[in-house]
Amino acid sequence: MNKSYNQIAGKNKGRIEAISDGVFAVALTLLVLDIKVPVSEAIKTEGQLFASFCLITPKLLTYFLSFMTLGIFWTGHTTQFNYFEKSDRNLNWICLFFLMLISLLPFTTALLSEYIHFKVALGFYWLNILLLGLTLLLQWNYAYKRNLTSIPQNEQEAINKAMRRRIIISQILYAFGASLCFVNIYLSIGVIIIIQLNFAIPIINRRI
Repeated sequence: MNKSYNQIAGKNKGRIEAISDGVFAVALTLLVLDIKVPVSEAIKTEGQLFASFCLITPKLLTYFLSFMTLGIFWTGHTTQFNYFEKSDRNLNWICLFFLMLISLLPFTTALLSEYIHFKVALGFYWLNILLLGLTLLLQWNYAYKRNLTSIPQNEQEAINKAMRRRIIISQILYAFGASLCFVNIYLSIGVIIIIQLNFAIPIINRRI
């Protein structure tokens, strides 16, 4: 029986998981490289050092923001793969595009930290998050509809709804948080961080 290349490519799920963990690890490491220790011959007193430290607080804030972002998407990605029984070429490429957006996050983080007072910088950062969410949703929908998952029959509908609900609700909340930049940039970032903390340690709604 003849088979096309597309029918035999991308069958190894383990390879996707391996490269995914590697990309996430590199992205998490790159985030901290944007933070530089204040070094200046002008720093002679405790007060001058503290003032210099205050100048890098925007970078510390965006570092924490993006560390949380990557942590949440890594958790979502691994949760999906816990239910993936097999893979194919298309799922491979969806995952690779997701990882491309993950590797872009250190850049949009650096852009935001450098131009934190500009709404456009936050807009690019939010767009990065939006595309990550859409790609993660596409990945789940594709695997679920192509029967690439391994879920007990009586749990399929509930798990599918939980996966989709998590991504859709989070993206709606992120969009709300990003829209607050028209009021105040720091308010917008603060709200997004609170949303992320609730996803990491569910307090407000444990069903999300």
